[in-house]
Amino acid sequence: MTAPCSDLLEVGNGPKPGGGCAQCLAAGDAWVHLRFCVTCEAVGCCEESPNQHARKHWTEAGHPVIRSMEPGEMWAWCYRDDRGVELAGEELWR
Repeated sequence: MTAPCSDLLEVGNGPKPGGGCAQCLAAGDAWVHLRFCVTCEAVGCCEESPNQHARKHWTEAGHPVIRSMEPGEMWAWCYRDDRGVELAGEELWR
């Protein structure tokens, strides 16, 4: 197993912010799933969405870690290291 992603070691399992992808809402676009930045709580659409605003936030702001906003999903992903973690446990996946 490779070394754990240091960005994911400190991700908490706290409450998720509300709202939708502000950029999609402003443009009248739809999204597939929502993610939020663990650094600043910016909400963006996922990579399956046409605009991929969560990934764009990483490239523009330099905040590499997102969490899922979907009900029942408790995971985080680091774009920099291309790694993820289930927040209920310790197992990293990729």
